[in-house]
Amino acid sequence: MTHRIVARAAAEGRGKLREDEALALLKAYGIPTPEYAVARDEEEAVRAAEQMGYPVAAKIVSPQIVHKTDVGGVILSIADPQGVREACRRLGEVVKRVPYAELEGVLIQKMVPKGVELIVGAVYDEIFGHVVAFGLGGIFTELYKDISMRIAPIDEQDAVEMIREVKAHRLLTGFRGMPPRDIPAIVDILIKFSRLVEDNPEIKEADLNPVIALEEGKGAYVVDARFILQI
Repeated sequence: MTHRIVARAAAEGRGKLREDEALALLKAYGIPTPEYAVARDEEEAVRAAEQMGYPVAAKIVSPQIVHKTDVGGVILSIADPQGVREACRRLGEVVKRVPYAELEGVLIQKMVPKGVELIVGAVYDEIFGHVVAFGLGGIFTELYKDISMRIAPIDEQDAVEMIREVKAHRLLTGFRGMPPRDIPAIVDILIKFSRLVEDNPEIKEADLNPVIALEEGKGAYVVDARFILQI
């Protein structure tokens, strides 16, 4: 059954979810995300950062800006209140340079420790329904095109096979002395994400990128998410 977050956005005729809505949707399906809050002004942003603890990231919340990093709409590793205030001002200036963009707030998000960056995604096919994809994430997704795919829904065996099929699998198992990553946590995200898109046929396209895979036993977290709707 369609989740209320998706249903509300579709009813309003919006073609995408805001990032806070996307993160809330992931949380509703038990998919781990870092702590976050949407702030409407600098002081609210500082209070949010103080509450969750530094370092934090600051991101533009704007319906018109889909790829935030392309326009400088993401500021990472902010270490103190002054940094939060400066980030809010910088993001406000970024929005002014983007035609027709409106700033609805600044998303303050707890930074996740460094790990292997992955992507989990889905597209809706009129014949097969949602097709789930997995591969190396971050800035390397388009460069390497190292992706495995399955038709939703997927089970544990499907998820394990998807992970093993990509060349980036070596990065998850201890390549050149790197610590192995939490593969069971990645499997769990794939299965839950598969159920999410299957429950919500209004989702035309979705990207969880990056998904940060931490060391064995420490989990994996979706840092950024994008959901495009069929309207």
